Amino acid sequence: MSARSWLAAALLLVAANAQAQQAAGIDELLKSIRESSAQNAKINAEREARFLRNKAEQQAQLAQAEAELRAAEAKAAAVRGRYEANQKAISEFKAQLSAQSGDLGQVYAAVREAATQFRAAAADSYVTAQFPERLKVLDQLADPARLPSNQQLEDFWFLLQQELGENGKVVRFQAPVAAADGTTTPQTVTRIGAFGAIAGGDYLVAQPGGGLITPQRSEQPRGPAEAFAEAAAGEWLPVAVDPTRGNLFRLAALRPDILERIHQGGEVGYVIILLGLVGVGLALYQLWYLAIVGGRMSRQLKAIDAPQPDNPLGRVLACLKDDGRAHDPEVLETRVSEAVLRELPRIERFQSFLSMVVAAGPLLGLVGTVTGMIITFQVITEVGAGDPKVMAGGISQAMIATVLGLMIAIPILFINSVLGARSRVLVQILDEQAAGLLARRLEARIGEGGAP
Repeated sequence: MSARSWLAAALLLVAANAQAQQAAGIDELLKSIRESSAQNAKINAEREARFLRNKAEQQAQLAQAEAELRAAEAKAAAVRGRYEANQKAISEFKAQLSAQSGDLGQVYAAVREAATQFRAAAADSYVTAQFPERLKVLDQLADPARLPSNQQLEDFWFLLQQELGENGKVVRFQAPVAAADGTTTPQTVTRIGAFGAIAGGDYLVAQPGGGLITPQRSEQPRGPAEAFAEAAAGEWLPVAVDPTRGNLFRLAALRPDILERIHQGGEVGYVIILLGLVGVGLALYQLWYLAIVGGRMSRQLKAIDAPQPDNPLGRVLACLKDDGRAHDPEVLETRVSEAVLRELPRIERFQSFLSMVVAAGPLLGLVGTVTGMIITFQVITEVGAGDPKVMAGGISQAMIATVLGLMIAIPILFINSVLGARSRVLVQILDEQAAGLLARRLEARIGEGGAP
């Protein structure tokens, strides 16, 4: 065979093998498709059977649920019927209660209102400090959510009678008393009705809840309080009482004392006080000096011929003691006037300074007034004028400075007037005696035959 023949035979053989392989693949594909179809059909059949079974169960469950729903609806209808019947019965009972009680509700309302008012009055009463348990009874009576029992009504009547009776009694009892620093100690308290209480010589202030406290500062003397607290039964002694049940004592404790008032005057107030103290000191010293000098001059008047150097009059009388009699009258008059003028500064000293203090005191007070008003207006600018307390500092400084200026000016004015009057009397005595001395010297010269 030729090569061409072999090649053709080989190609035929390859083509035959390819067709045989293709035919085998198609058969396998068809076989797998048939197997898949059969398996899917089997699965679908199982699903249909399971669905049919579930459908029957669901229908049974639905029927059971419908039966339970009908039973629940019937039970709810029965309960609703009983509820409506009960509501109707409650309304009937309320109507019966309202009809049977009549004015009892108004009585209970009046009792609650009275208990509330009495509770407010008893909260800071001195009687409550002795009987603190009565606040619990009043709280129960004032509760609007509960009706008072017969026992509580009786207790309320008892508390009212107790309040009336205790107002006229003076009793002693043990009670905790709080000091100004917060420490509490049990003390023997003497209660004066409902108007005051004393412990350890101090007037006590009642606190809400029945507590007692010693105020930080009291303007009442301790002596009468201590004597009254230790007095025997039936003994009559004077003692201070507060008809406002401690409010006046409480307000008195808030009043500033003298040092606090001075501090309110500020720097201007300190200057005024310093100036006033200096002026008063100098004025008192000069008064003492003039009194001593006046006494010595009075003694000197009784012994004109024996001048003493311990007083101005004696020194003036002694100014011509060592002089000769040949001087002219003008020279003698000049020497006497010089002696008098030499004594005037010590007699009239400090008067000009005191006059300046009298004039400067009100002016410094005016400076403090203006400064305080500036502070007040500054505060008003910053926080407004809604709260008067924020303006109290500036107003206090203004008023205190004015008062301080007048307080130093008025007494120093009177003292300076006394000094001026007393010094004028002494100067007049010096002038009279100096003139008399000069006249006696001239008379003596004329008597000796000399020229006048």
